[in-house]
Amino acid sequence: MANVIKLRKGLDINLTGKASKDVAIPVVQASEYALVPAAFVGVTPKVVVREGDHVNAGDALFVNKACPEVKFASPVSGQVTAIERGERRKVLCIKVKADAEQTSTDFGKKNVESLDGAAVKQALLEAGLFGYINQLPYAVSTTPDTTPKAIFVSALRDMPLAADFEVELAGNEEAFQAGLTALSKIAKTYLGVGVEQHCNALGEAKNVELNVFDGPCPAGNVGIQVNNIDPVNKGEVVWTVDPASVIFFGRLFLTGKVDLHKKVAVAGSEMKLTGYANVLVGTPLAAFVEAQLKSTSHVRLINGNPLTGVKTTLADYVGGHTSEITAIPEGDDCDEMLGWILPRTDQFSTSRSYLSWLFGKKKEYNLDARIKGGERHMIMSGEYDQVLPMDIFGEYLIKAIIAGDIDKQEQLGIYEVSPEDFAVAEFVDSSKLELQKIVRDGLNILRKENA
Repeated sequence: MANVIKLRKGLDINLTGKASKDVAIPVVQASEYALVPAAFVGVTPKVVVREGDHVNAGDALFVNKACPEVKFASPVSGQVTAIERGERRKVLCIKVKADAEQTSTDFGKKNVESLDGAAVKQALLEAGLFGYINQLPYAVSTTPDTTPKAIFVSALRDMPLAADFEVELAGNEEAFQAGLTALSKIAKTYLGVGVEQHCNALGEAKNVELNVFDGPCPAGNVGIQVNNIDPVNKGEVVWTVDPASVIFFGRLFLTGKVDLHKKVAVAGSEMKLTGYANVLVGTPLAAFVEAQLKSTSHVRLINGNPLTGVKTTLADYVGGHTSEITAIPEGDDCDEMLGWILPRTDQFSTSRSYLSWLFGKKKEYNLDARIKGGERHMIMSGEYDQVLPMDIFGEYLIKAIIAGDIDKQEQLGIYEVSPEDFAVAEFVDSSKLELQKIVRDGLNILRKENA
């Protein structure tokens, strides 16, 4: 019997351009793919291939410099054509020109039911998939020397314009269950789903504790679920796994090969056609997004959803944890006569400043990327607490991070949070602070101090 956890704090933001579940976005065959290390937070990459080398799908392109046994697998077989670097020789991406006929390294099929935790961990390390597991504290890619007290998987994606995992799950039910079973061999595994998700593969998942979350965004954030089920205290570690990565793990055990195909949502008001594209990790965005964009000017293209995603371009690639590519108006060409004095029935507001509140919560809005105001002094108004369903004092934690008071940060629960947990708070923040960046910087400093 599933546990139902009701959350009342939060905010659902309905944006126009949600991905149509029954529309398949055409994908142009790409000749070159790239693995982007920045998609794996906390990893300092050390490249283990050279330009001109030939790799199979599943062979390592780079490793975690701090923990070399954590490899990151190539999504395709082919010739390494470029290792692009940025400032201070930072590795930006490793490009592979795909072979006409793909070959994969065979790691051998395995019966997950007969494996123990150490064997599961070793299999993921060998295949270059272990780095897809994140951890709390610090919200970074984990390492095999950590011992989790629990593993959390959230199949609920409720950020604005986020992909529906049930679409991705269709046809991958066996791999998803195999991945869950494998994780359960390492530690107790919790699966979080939404109250409106009725897929049998989720509701009848085995070897996990099922928790149903009933509440507004960000109830789907895995950090929110951890906080409401088994909070992280100092000295403890939990692993968090994206549900798409669970499918990657399951495919490895069922087939013995690395298969990084995933369904990515193409969404947003600036798309001609919204739907789902079946792509590989590392696919260039131009291969399936360019033909759908209404325009390339005055448009904010986002690798991810509008609240937690990263501003990107068509020259970028599908990241290891990307579940949607969204496009919204940039807003840099707007010229509003009378400005805030207008009733603004087509603008969203958390207060009743605009008359749009008369249309109810179901109304969809075509919001742009403007901040509509400059950064100002932090106002202790309780805004964060209204949209942050965690047992922490969000505003005081942010102040402690800004002040650099590590002791106070620990007392206020910094080990429990990740930047995405503050995404909705950042949206409603009247002080216009970059809360996610503040939290990320605070976690990075704390991780360095505790190393």
